[in-house]
Amino acid sequence: MCDRDEGVWDEGAALMTHSLWLRLTLFSLVAAAGCALDLATKQWIFSELGEPGRQGVWWLIPDLFGFQTSLNQGALFGMGQGQIAFFVATSVLALLGIVVWIVLDRRRSLFLALLLALITAGILGNLWDRLALHEMTWNVFHVLSGQCPPEMAGQPIHAVRDWILVMLGTYPWPNFNLADSMLVVGAIVMAIYAFCLDDENAGKQASQAPQPAASEESND
Repeated sequence: MCDRDEGVWDEGAALMTHSLWLRLTLFSLVAAAGCALDLATKQWIFSELGEPGRQGVWWLIPDLFGFQTSLNQGALFGMGQGQIAFFVATSVLALLGIVVWIVLDRRRSLFLALLLALITAGILGNLWDRLALHEMTWNVFHVLSGQCPPEMAGQPIHAVRDWILVMLGTYPWPNFNLADSMLVVGAIVMAIYAFCLDDENAGKQASQAPQPAASEESND
C-alpha cells in the first residue's frame, strides 16, 4: 500500500516538474501580459475619467462598485506617502529575488512560476507609475485642488494610478488597480500553496518514518 502511494506521489510530482526554460517562458509571458493589461486599463480609465477630481465616480453597481481615478504616492492603503526612492529600490530587489527563486526552485514547479509571474506583473505595473513613465505632470489643477503644493507644478508625478472603487457600506475601500489585485492574489495563493506543501512534506515524512516493531505476544 505504501509503495502504491509513493508511486502516485511521484507521478503527481512529475506532472508539476518542468524544465527551467519552460518555467521562465511561462513566467515571462504571464508577467508581460499582466503588466500590459494593468497599464492599458490605467491609460483607458484615466483617458475616460480624467485626472482625480475632474469627474465623479463611474458607477457600475450604484454605491457599491465603480471606477474613480486617484493618485497614490505610497503603497497599499496609501502607506508611506512620498517614499518613492524606497519603493523603487524595494521593487527592484523583489524582482531580482523572484528571478533567483525561479532559477533555484528545486521542485521546478510550473504553478509557482505562474504565481511569481502574477506578483511580478503587479510590481512592474506600479513601478512603471512610480518612475513617472506614464509622463503625467503636476499642473495648476492639482495645485488648486490641493493635490500638490505650488512648487511641484510642472514636475513629473511619481504616483501610482488607481481606479477601482469598492464601497463597504458607507466606507470607500482605498482605490486600487489591477497591479494591486495581481500582487495580493498572487501572495495569498502562494501562502496557501506553501502551507499545503508543508502539510504534504510532513505527511510524506511521517509515512516514511520507521514503525516500531510489534511486541511479541507472550505464550502461556
